[in-house]
Amino acid sequence: MKKIIIALACAVLPFAASAGGNIDNGKALAEKANCAACHGKDYNSPIDPSYPKLAGQHQDYLAHALTAYKRGDKANGRANAIMGAQAQNLSGQDIKDIAAYLHSLPGTLVLKR
Repeated sequence: MKKIIIALACAVLPFAASAGGNIDNGKALAEKANCAACHGKDYNSPIDPSYPKLAGQHQDYLAHALTAYKRGDKANGRANAIMGAQAQNLSGQDIKDIAAYLHSLPGTLVLKR
């Protein structure tokens, strides 16, 4: 019984580690896609006020938005041609990694409750 529990724990731990996203890989992907060109070098100072600040944003929100851009989800306002093209070739893990990276950055977003 003890061996089964250990085997199950070993099988689940790698999945849990990747479920949150790899920050280092997310950084490399964001740099490769040149996200900073529009969202600012610090991801807090977009070149246009209508573009979102990404640094410090909620990880699940970022992943959801990238997934919606990838789908071209018009119903949720995610049919932007530029973002759709950027997200098109991202895998599910790539999206998690980018979201983890951007979430890890210090942000200037103001959250009110």
